[in-house]
Amino acid sequence: MLVGKVCRLGAAGRSSFAAASLRPFFSSSIMAKSKFEYVRSFETDDTCLRNCYIIVRLDGRNFHKFAEQHQFAKPNDDRALGLMSRSARSVMEELDDIIISYGQSDEFSFVFKKTSTWFKRRASKLMTHVASQFSSSYVFYWKEFFGEQPLLYPPGFDGRVVLYPTNRNLRDYLSWRQADCHINNLYNTVFWTLVQKGGLTTTQAEDRLKGTLASDKNEILFSEFDINYNNESALHRKGTALIWEKRDETVSKRMKLPNEEERDVPVTRSRRKVEAYHCDIIGDQFWEEHPDILKDDNC
Repeated sequence: MLVGKVCRLGAAGRSSFAAASLRPFFSSSIMAKSKFEYVRSFETDDTCLRNCYIIVRLDGRNFHKFAEQHQFAKPNDDRALGLMSRSARSVMEELDDIIISYGQSDEFSFVFKKTSTWFKRRASKLMTHVASQFSSSYVFYWKEFFGEQPLLYPPGFDGRVVLYPTNRNLRDYLSWRQADCHINNLYNTVFWTLVQKGGLTTTQAEDRLKGTLASDKNEILFSEFDINYNNESALHRKGTALIWEKRDETVSKRMKLPNEEERDVPVTRSRRKVEAYHCDIIGDQFWEEHPDILKDDNC
């Protein structure tokens, strides 16, 4: 038997085996290849073009049903919006090449800097990592925002990757998403005010708003319900922009100074933290106040 042969190894055999076991282990592509290796040729090269901002945008899948079943407040549920922002913050803390993210309702866009080399700039890797980190964070932090209200089933988010070569293109993309936030929130605010305070059914409210302009919707809110839309929460009207900022933090550190007894000494450290802004990002002011967000390419 083989076992018997192994057991009868002499000193010479043992020394040869020991010498072999001490040899360094080398891994090479040649050793790993097999007759099945050809299947890799079917993979598509999805490397993102260099010198472009990489946008990964996530959207909640079938979130209308999700919101209904989890009894989200209408027109806006601050718990749900807070959870979305917390999940986005988790993504940024995991992938610090993201220079800014913007979210509203059930969507969030993440902007990777032009020089990012995360996952060798492979679109599929970037999108799936962002989506999985965001989704798992949404579940992980659920209780922090919804308390004992149970999560009835796992949420899903689909993603896409888009490249923008210039600062102007990127700003126009973010402006588009914030304009979409304004349009949707104004409509939803008027719609649910007509239902909740005006006594209309959802069908009647929908008919009432058909063909109306933004000015018409503002007039309905003000003249019929004494609501000035501009006084509504900036979180709801503007969405959430998350950016990196340096913050000084002072902590106590126990130290022994020369010729003194050991004692607590205040130490100030500068750290990067993700900060939230609910403000206009279409105009120039935000970008002038945070010039380090965009790479200066003069376009």
